[in-house]
Amino acid sequence: MPPMESLDSALFSLNRTFCTPLAIFVQIQGCVICLVLAIGWAFAAYVRNREIKRMRDSMRHGNSFAFLCHDINELDHSRQASLPRVSVVMPLKGFGEHNLRNWRSQITSLYGGPLEFLFIVESTEDPAYRAVSMLISDYKGELGAKIIVAGHSTTCSQKIHNQLVGVEKMHKDSKYVLFLDDDVRLHPGSIGALTAEMEKQPEIFIQTGYPLDLPSGSLGSYCIYEYHMPCSMGFATGGKTFFLWGGCMMMHANDFRCDRFGVVSGLRDGGYSDDMTLAAIAGAHKLLITSPPVAVFPHPLASDLSFSRYWNYLRKQTFVLESYTSKVNWIMNRALFTSHCYLSWGFVAPYFMAAVHVTAALRAYIKGYLLDETNMTSCGLVLVGCLAFSTTCELLSMWNLTKIEVQLCNLLSPEAPQLSLASYNWCLVFVAMLVDNFLYTICAIRSHFSQSINWSGIRYHLRNGKINKIDRGKGLGPKYTDLGGKNLHGRKASPPKTMFIRSLARMLVQWRQPKKYDL
Repeated sequence: MPPMESLDSALFSLNRTFCTPLAIFVQIQGCVICLVLAIGWAFAAYVRNREIKRMRDSMRHGNSFAFLCHDINELDHSRQASLPRVSVVMPLKGFGEHNLRNWRSQITSLYGGPLEFLFIVESTEDPAYRAVSMLISDYKGELGAKIIVAGHSTTCSQKIHNQLVGVEKMHKDSKYVLFLDDDVRLHPGSIGALTAEMEKQPEIFIQTGYPLDLPSGSLGSYCIYEYHMPCSMGFATGGKTFFLWGGCMMMHANDFRCDRFGVVSGLRDGGYSDDMTLAAIAGAHKLLITSPPVAVFPHPLASDLSFSRYWNYLRKQTFVLESYTSKVNWIMNRALFTSHCYLSWGFVAPYFMAAVHVTAALRAYIKGYLLDETNMTSCGLVLVGCLAFSTTCELLSMWNLTKIEVQLCNLLSPEAPQLSLASYNWCLVFVAMLVDNFLYTICAIRSHFSQSINWSGIRYHLRNGKINKIDRGKGLGPKYTDLGGKNLHGRKASPPKTMFIRSLARMLVQWRQPKKYDL
């Protein structure tokens, strides 16, 4: 048999296999996954859009500060003077292209109550130390901020160690502590909005938010955007949620002072992931986690984010499921591991089958519509049509949610350069969907069998779900972090020259309530 006919025979045989009942089920399942995602993103868009309408209605009624609060009377001096003290704890590692702007967005908050900012670094050799020191000196006397050297972690991840040192050093009168990652770009009213919800509902254990990824143009950055998007459904409830993002967590300060629910010991004694550990504690004690609709934050990705950095980031995300605090938590993580792996490849498989169906149909057409293959190709093309329809619905729903979140971020930060959807490449988004879901299962299985991970130059080893060994050393890790492209080593790192954002940030600081608080 000639090679071409042999290939055609194999192709038509594979096409017939993909038209069996089991294969049809897999393809229909892929369509259902797409439609479920589309519905989930539509609901998330509804919640975010409802907040946009509330803000615009407030502005139409004369409240030009709707980006801070819906009721302008809340900005009255007597109400602002009674606001509780908040300590903002920011664990830092390295310095990159977006850090300076992110930090400025955090320290120029328009929260009217007493506020302190604690920047926590591992050592003075971290490039972030010099950058933050210069930033604080620029605002000397205008805000309460200091940089704290935490030293090396020995029983938990470095990030958790920095966070715990921060809460030890926070003001004795702080009512709330807000943990922020250094890649979070806050809105002027974010701290006030989070605090207001904590005051309204004292039973809240943690308030959280979620990032809106701004891809830099590389495939790796789009893979990260696509990876985060399904989780955005869980954070766009406008209230109670079971999800938690470590980049933004507001909690009661006394929970740490008293080690309530074991939050300190749970994090300190072998904790790898701050958000997964706290979420497990919340689940075990049936504690409330909420995510207000305004808690969505721009998250610019590094302009040189390579595919290898994306892979390293995915490794860290899948490795999280290998850590746990209890037997119940282990079972839940195994369930998440299994379901995510199954759904990821269940999402990708129908596209491979669709490619075979289309190729077989083209070959059947070229060979003159062979009778034996016509029925099979017709069946395959029907399945391809269903998948194309569901994929279009999915992409449109993703686009709509992203558009609404961009609009919401622009309303919440009217002083910042406006975000736009124009930079998003939706062809790359589709490719990233296939690449990310295909690699996830491979990455998760590797993480399961390795039981160790290199996180920003430090290698952590797990045993029974907790860190039991930490390796440090020169050349052990990468020079840059995964998402922000931050320089992790060296004494010579310095922040880039600031432009008009510096004067804008100063204006925002001066806009705050002009009163001093004793530390």
